[in-house]
Amino acid sequence: MKIRLVLLMLGLSVASFAQQDSIALKYAASITAADLKAHLEILASDEYEGRETGFPGQKKAAAYISDYFKSLGIEPCNEGSYFQEFPLKQVNGLSSTATINGTEWKFMDDFFFFPGFQNSVVKGSKLVFAGYGIESDTFSDYSSLSANDCKGNIVLVMEGEPTDSKGISHISGSENMSDWAEDWRLKRKVAQDRGASAIVVVKSDFESYVKRVKYFLENPGMRLDYDKKRGDDVIPTFFVSEEMANTMLLSGKCSVDKAKKKINKKNKPLSEVHDCSVVFHITRDQQNFTAENVLAFIPGSDSILRDELVVITAHYDHVGMKDGVVYNGADDDGSGTVTALELAQAFKLAADEGNGPRRSILVMTVSGEEKGLLGSEWYSEYPIFPLENTVCDLNIDMIGRMDKEHEGNDRYVYLIGSDKLSTELHSISEKCNNTYTNLALDYTYNSPDDPNRFYYRSDHYNFAKHGIPVIFYFSGVHDDYHQPGDDVEKILFDKTAEIGKLVFYTAWEVANRDAKLVVDVENEFKSVD
Repeated sequence: MKIRLVLLMLGLSVASFAQQDSIALKYAASITAADLKAHLEILASDEYEGRETGFPGQKKAAAYISDYFKSLGIEPCNEGSYFQEFPLKQVNGLSSTATINGTEWKFMDDFFFFPGFQNSVVKGSKLVFAGYGIESDTFSDYSSLSANDCKGNIVLVMEGEPTDSKGISHISGSENMSDWAEDWRLKRKVAQDRGASAIVVVKSDFESYVKRVKYFLENPGMRLDYDKKRGDDVIPTFFVSEEMANTMLLSGKCSVDKAKKKINKKNKPLSEVHDCSVVFHITRDQQNFTAENVLAFIPGSDSILRDELVVITAHYDHVGMKDGVVYNGADDDGSGTVTALELAQAFKLAADEGNGPRRSILVMTVSGEEKGLLGSEWYSEYPIFPLENTVCDLNIDMIGRMDKEHEGNDRYVYLIGSDKLSTELHSISEKCNNTYTNLALDYTYNSPDDPNRFYYRSDHYNFAKHGIPVIFYFSGVHDDYHQPGDDVEKILFDKTAEIGKLVFYTAWEVANRDAKLVVDVENEFKSVD
């Protein structure tokens, strides 16, 4: 009898767990493949020019989204506006030059650098040649240098690492090269720790490499135009051709080729300090832009819980145009954007009919994701609604296609981050899927050692780093990722709608529960101010 009673109770528990909310079902049904397609055929059309942040196409998309929110009867929430504008800058150094012992060299022809330092002039009268720039337990290019040789001076190093005549690395002892061979940042750190004012890295494939990165050198990344520090301070890093490096080494009566042969043959470091006048003149030609996050705020129905909110995000920007070709970004992240529009409609419809959730809902389409998560970073620094009242962020980015790992079955979604801050949010997500959508939830990219680091690569990151629980909804990468073939006709709208419904049910559950989500997992970003 007792066993039967226990089984009965378990059965009732399972039935209760899987019981569907008829009100939630009603409004989730408003998220349809047809509506998603109608929106996306506009936003991912050539007229919107790839929606590049700060450019006319992005402004057109922002206007379309805000007009749609207005048509739903959603009131503007930011001082009479649907927009949260943020300032951007783009700085290029195309006019930069270098002078070596009186001889001038030109940016991109002879040397280049990436953004990350603010110096307008980098100069020195002495040059420290530190071979391959390696400092390991078995090999140190700095062993013959004194502790003070690098302080305040420019250090020149070669890329790669020493090998013998058979291609065996003197560092790893095998044909497999060590991290020193590829990661110039390791070499910069050693030089910086020794007090160098700058590091110069010789690129043996300088010309071909410049061709590969030419677009990025001519069109450097945008940044938020504010003073907040981004990352660690690093010394200036310059990449130079062998010809330019040989001029720098001339005073020391050496050359790149001779140094390589000597070090490789003898397996001994070759380092020296000699007089050399080196001056890098860095130009800062700056363009200023603005971009907008577009917000739809639906107030909660509970007077006590209304100040708390569930945030739903998707980025509506893409990469723009290249060589006259429009990159429409139908999946990235047109699919997430139009899903966000449908979610705003569903929650607004529920509110209008007196069935809105207890907590408030903020649907926010952000810009600047492709430039480095800039729009969501700006919101996290200057939130319209207090971050301490933000219960979670459900972020939708690329849910319209199918990757190679799931060919033949499109009823899946990758979930990333659901358990990284709140086990409650993870449990709610699983419950909503089991109760309503029954998608295959794939946690492959949720692994801490995911080499793709997707957890850090979309807008939820800027909420997670402030201790706000997140879920990132994603369908994986495909061959058209950041390519002109990412078009509307390839979107699986039924799949997209199902994932949108899962987001809706999860947001609905979180917004209606009595207690705010408990953050019960240590925040790896706890040092963030």
